[in-house]
Amino acid sequence: MPRDLIPFTALDMSAFAKALRAQLVQRETPPSHVEMLNMLARAAGHRNFQHLRAQAEVAPARPAEPPVDMAAVRRAANYFDDEGRLKSWPSRTSLQNLCLWAIWSKLPAEQLFDERGINARLNDLHRFGDHAILRRTMCELGLMSRTADGRDYRRIEQRPSPAGAALIRHLKGRCDA
Repeated sequence: MPRDLIPFTALDMSAFAKALRAQLVQRETPPSHVEMLNMLARAAGHRNFQHLRAQAEVAPARPAEPPVDMAAVRRAANYFDDEGRLKSWPSRTSLQNLCLWAIWSKLPAEQLFDERGINARLNDLHRFGDHAILRRTMCELGLMSRTADGRDYRRIEQRPSPAGAALIRHLKGRCDA
C-alpha cells in the first residue's frame, strides 16, 4: 500500500505538547498506531487523523516564495527607457541579472536565431551598443542557449524569478501606459 505524505504542522509547540500529554495521561495502555495518529491530529487542532488528511488534500502544502525586493525591481526599472529598452549596463551583477529577465521576455519563444539575427534582436532591445555582453551573459545564466560553434541561439523556456517576473510586469505596465 503506497504511503501518502501528509504535511503536519503545529502552530504552538507548547500547546501541542500539553494536549498530547493530556491524551496520553488518560490512557492505561499504550495507544495503537491508528490511535496515536488520531491523538497527534487532535493535539494539532484537528478532529481526527482523517480530518487532517482531508485538509491536506484540499490545500496541499507548498513552499512559500520569498518576498520580492521591490526596491531592487525599481532600481532595475530605472535602467530602461520609456520604450522598454535597456539604456545602460548596470554595474551590479544582481541588477544585471534582473534586467536580463526583461530582455529575455522580449525574445520570441521557441525561435532559432543565427548570430546575426540574435545580435539584431538584442540591438533593438538596448541602447548602449554592446549586444555581445547581453548575449554572453544570457547564455551564462541559462536564459539562452547556443550551439557549441556559436552559430545558433535560442531562448530557454522557464519561469522567471519572482523579482524578474515583477520587473517584466512593471515595465509592461509602464510601456502600456
